[in-house]
Amino acid sequence: MVLVTLVELQVELAGVMRGPWKCSLPISVTWLLCLAGHWYAQATCPDITVTREVLKDGFHRDLLTKVELGTVGEDIGCCSVAIKEQLPAGLYVDPNELASLQQHNRTEALIVPDAVDVEAPEYLATDLVVFIYMKPEPRCTHCFQATLPVHCRYHRPTENDGRVPAALKNPEILIRCPESFPPMKCWKHSHVEAPCSVRTESTCHWNNVKYKPVNKELILQVPVGLKQHSSLVCAVTLLTTVLCSSLVLAAVCKHGHFFLVNCS
Repeated sequence: MVLVTLVELQVELAGVMRGPWKCSLPISVTWLLCLAGHWYAQATCPDITVTREVLKDGFHRDLLTKVELGTVGEDIGCCSVAIKEQLPAGLYVDPNELASLQQHNRTEALIVPDAVDVEAPEYLATDLVVFIYMKPEPRCTHCFQATLPVHCRYHRPTENDGRVPAALKNPEILIRCPESFPPMKCWKHSHVEAPCSVRTESTCHWNNVKYKPVNKELILQVPVGLKQHSSLVCAVTLLTTVLCSSLVLAAVCKHGHFFLVNCS
């Protein structure tokens, strides 16, 4: 890449010396040198790659995300990496489960809004925003990873397929590094405000960086019921309810102790 850039620079410089800019050669050379420096910086800037994978099947999944900064030789121990994940209405995270995982130092995530109705069906729910704070990967010196448990909501029954898609958009990658960290000077980024961590309510300045996704947006296939089975499901549910209620009533009548209370 650098060799190609130098060849292109030589070609442009030769054209300048033969063209009408011959009288202003110092200005042209300065411009070409600045352009070459920009090309070199882009060629040597490490790429940020993001790999995502959905583990498990059914209604309870694990979303595994890995961020590779590509900065071999740089000290990334001073950097913090977080994900801003937007979950569609068909998916949710359980705040109680996240609190338990945080106590065991397994997953650190913050839900916005923090109140989640885990019983709401998909057509009554809203999107969720989750900030996931990643941990360094032990086997990779420039990688971060995080696992987020996600759950599928109940959907309306369908006509014939038995599954409905729930699309996960690509997340935003937020990075906080010292200003002296060399790759921050060449990574394309914008400044955003986001929670510093799950342990504090204050916000910090984060860099929303551009990255190269390894895979496209993830599509989860959520199992749902079929409309033609509605009558059967209702009949079985009713019979089961009547049977269980009868058994409970019979057990109470047989083993229960009843006392007559005189209220006079």
